[in-house]
Amino acid sequence: MKLSLPESDKAALLDQLGAANLKFQHTYPGDRPDRQPVHTVYGGANLFKADTCVRMGEIALNNLLTYAPNFVELARALQFKNHEHLPHLEADVAALTARLDAMSPEDRKQEPAWLAYSVYNKIVAKLKREAVEDFRVDFEDGFGNRPDAEEDETAVRAAKEVAKGMQQGTLSPFIGIRIKPFTEDLKQRGVRTLDIFLTALLAETGGQLPDNFVVMLPKVTIPEQMTTMVRLFELLEKANGLAPGTLKMETMVEATQIIMDEEGRNPLLRIIRASEGRCVAAHFGTYDYTASCGITAKYQTMGHPVNDFAHHMTKVALGGTGIFLSDGATNVMPIGPHRGDNLSFAQLRENRESVHNAWRQAYHHSTHSLINGFYQGWDLNPAQLPMRYAATYNFFLGSYDDALLRLKTFVERAAISTLTGDIFDDAATGQGLLNFFLKALNCGAISEEEILATGLTLEEVQTRSFFRILEGRRGR
Repeated sequence: MKLSLPESDKAALLDQLGAANLKFQHTYPGDRPDRQPVHTVYGGANLFKADTCVRMGEIALNNLLTYAPNFVELARALQFKNHEHLPHLEADVAALTARLDAMSPEDRKQEPAWLAYSVYNKIVAKLKREAVEDFRVDFEDGFGNRPDAEEDETAVRAAKEVAKGMQQGTLSPFIGIRIKPFTEDLKQRGVRTLDIFLTALLAETGGQLPDNFVVMLPKVTIPEQMTTMVRLFELLEKANGLAPGTLKMETMVEATQIIMDEEGRNPLLRIIRASEGRCVAAHFGTYDYTASCGITAKYQTMGHPVNDFAHHMTKVALGGTGIFLSDGATNVMPIGPHRGDNLSFAQLRENRESVHNAWRQAYHHSTHSLINGFYQGWDLNPAQLPMRYAATYNFFLGSYDDALLRLKTFVERAAISTLTGDIFDDAATGQGLLNFFLKALNCGAISEEEILATGLTLEEVQTRSFFRILEGRRGR
């Protein structure tokens, strides 16, 4: 076949494009396949104990069983799909539960009550097994401004509790601390607390950090604050014998200036780059951000439109970079107004209505985050944990069939391309579909067997990389 261009000219042209493509791929490597927790629980450093996460699970489970002793009660409170067809009488609820319990998973899935039943039982199992996925020992808003001596002592005590939790196996799978921001008035305090905490922790553990340990730097507005944290990490690693690059960080999106700078640009990617690869996540600070927008306290909620704007700007700036994104917290606690053992019927009813109302707010906020591509959020109280998992499990289970069909079709297309020798160059989309199942698996929404229905093998799923799956299939 006759061509107009010599190979040398085409090669020179495509080599230039190749350099630009590789630079782009380096900046936007795609979604990170590592496990992302579905939430981060923030608790004051002064209250943290080695078994805090275990106790939070017990409180969360008790809250759920008190105000929704069965799956029908929860389904009705949150208006799950088909809730209107569920029975009202206690005996009928018990009979339906027993019937569903006796069914095989395949037969149960054909029942209208399947989704509500499955979500409820998965929540109970999760609260017993791993109620808290990520915990932040908080020295900022959750701790407040206290005398230096008190914060010093708290930093040492919290570090020893973390070390004790490591030994006992009672820590959450992800854990870290939030220090005070590197603003001009608080930078000294933030550095000092981190130094004291890490020094005490590493002394207790013989130089070992907990798995998935991270330092949260709040109220970041300029790249220089991130750069300073990097230099601080380097000094701390050298002083404590840690391998270079060991310490990781997170930042927070909680000021208008991190969404748009003085030149009308979104500075988020520059701020992330200033971390020199150490920043793994960006968390949204709902209440600081709404306050920075001039929203009065009464209207500072997760559902305010200014938050959606900031969320989308964050997604646009950091999409494809591999940075995990987290939404903020609902500030309405699902705790009844009346306490005690001898409450009247009216007081018990008021407690139930108050808790269910708070449940609905948290559930809808979390669902809104998931729909908008934020798979992580904040929880501030153990009573909020059941709703975190209610929203997460309902989201993943309710979307499972559609996602299954899409990924199965995608895998089949990749297989055909492999067999015919065609180039299948859409691994990023495949990774996005695979990540849906990985996130669902990590939080307990689905099992490994339910991923295998996509046509992938268990070994392929465990690679957590669609690109590697394609490479493996091409190799075979």
